[in-house]
Amino acid sequence: MPYPITFALHRRSAVLGALGLVALPAFPALAGMKTTPSTSRVTSPSAADVWPNALQVPGGVARLSLGAAAMRPRAMTTDKVPLLVLGDPTEWTTLVGIPLAAAPGEARIAVQAKDDAAMREIVYAIAPKQYREQRLNVAPGTVDLSPADQARYERERDHLAIVMATFTEPLPQAPSLHMRVPVPGRRSSSFGLRRVFNGQSRNPHSGMDIAAGTGTPVLAPMPGRVIDTGDYFFNGNTVWLDHGGGLLTMYCHLSAIDVKPGDVLKTSERFAAVGATGRVTGPHLHWSVMLNRAMVDPALFVFSPDAKL
Repeated sequence: MPYPITFALHRRSAVLGALGLVALPAFPALAGMKTTPSTSRVTSPSAADVWPNALQVPGGVARLSLGAAAMRPRAMTTDKVPLLVLGDPTEWTTLVGIPLAAAPGEARIAVQAKDDAAMREIVYAIAPKQYREQRLNVAPGTVDLSPADQARYERERDHLAIVMATFTEPLPQAPSLHMRVPVPGRRSSSFGLRRVFNGQSRNPHSGMDIAAGTGTPVLAPMPGRVIDTGDYFFNGNTVWLDHGGGLLTMYCHLSAIDVKPGDVLKTSERFAAVGATGRVTGPHLHWSVMLNRAMVDPALFVFSPDAKL
């Protein structure tokens, strides 16, 4: 089955990945924040029955212990993007989504125990990861945008930047964020696949594709609130769900959308149907998971470390 063409290249600049999105603008650095002089280095805990699986690589998730505190600490990236913090006063844990573009090596987050406390840093390591590469030759017209399509893409990009910045109260004190697969089927393309079209590199695949027939019900992988629906140039009919604390999921190429923004879903509740809308060559579900505005591997939330769809 040929890989669906879900993005294009502007004549002067590349469009970001299958999502048709661009990177969010950087937030002010932590330089102006009050911090303590010392830093602490931690190792992320990992267990087969805890989701998401910890995998400190580009496109992965770091689980960092924040220790005990009477109130939920605040945690943020060095760009001041808030992080998901779960747990209870005996032990708090922050989950850090690592962008695919992150360089291997040392990384940092900032933590504040309470409003009047100084910020402290936690240092963690990002290991390298080599994702598979796929080379395709396609008609030039399928990867170039017309001026009208480019203008539409830019309007959608600006709107989706606001959607992706959604941050609501974290989920209840749950140590595990285990998701169910939203649709049965074969994983036809994995997260992180690096694609080369007509000899030119494109951004890596930022979600998981699941092969399924048009009309197959799409079910909520965990409780969530609908924050956006629409028909987008690259993604076709799309739904975004907010699961709290900066954990979002996106579902693309749908044939039907059964919900509207503001609707609240339970785990396994139907909200859409598989389709082939947008820039695709056949029906399938493109499913993305975003954590602190970084697209991460959905497999980390649904499978044991060695399992396959």
